[in-house]
Amino acid sequence: MEIPVRIVLVETSHPGNIGAVARAMKTMGLRDLSLVAPGAFPDAQATARASGADDILTRAKIENDLPSAIGDCRYVVGASARTRGGRWPVIDPRRCADEIVSHLPDQTAIVMGPEQSGLTNQDLARCNVLVHIPTAPEYGSLNLAMAVQVLCYELRMAVLAQSVNTVPQGKRENRDAPPATAAEIEGLHIHLEDLLSHSGFLHPDHPKQLKRKFRRLFMRAELDQNEINILRGALASLDPRRFGARDDADE
Repeated sequence: MEIPVRIVLVETSHPGNIGAVARAMKTMGLRDLSLVAPGAFPDAQATARASGADDILTRAKIENDLPSAIGDCRYVVGASARTRGGRWPVIDPRRCADEIVSHLPDQTAIVMGPEQSGLTNQDLARCNVLVHIPTAPEYGSLNLAMAVQVLCYELRMAVLAQSVNTVPQGKRENRDAPPATAAEIEGLHIHLEDLLSHSGFLHPDHPKQLKRKFRRLFMRAELDQNEINILRGALASLDPRRFGARDDADE
């Protein structure tokens, strides 16, 4: 049984970790691996650590940035050893697996950050939710492959408990349109930030915190494609530059 969930590794520094992640994925029935700016890949160490999961390495997609890796995804989970002070909704691996299964068969992804630093705040702002694996306080984190193994195991157990072809209660049944993809949400943010910068609402010297707050707001809303189109249309109607363009054309 193949589980249609993408594992995204961001800036993995050691190729052996990529191979170990591929092996962890294959043991639990996942096949979709995406690598964002890996330190070294392909690499013999990755192949050696994959231990029979060479097919996953062969099929792995290499992307330049995170938006490219998750652009077609409608639900994105970011993994972190830290809870980030309550700035993002945090769930444990078991609940995370249930949430992912409830969004299937829509394209979903679990994003893992660099081994030493983890995901940046900018990366996390592109995720719907943050998953945190609780560990003993004296040793607060797992290595990359172990963390992927835990998440993939919980995901497999959740899939076995609930058919992926069943429409989950409350998630999809009342939707008028499919959930928005990460690329569509990114387009909304770019549109909004452009308009707010032009209006002077976003201060050019310190816009990042407000931008992240907007991202969290829209992530909580779980927008669908119709809602994205409505918001984009509303933003376009409020853009004062469109009136200037019309006046210039009349002249």
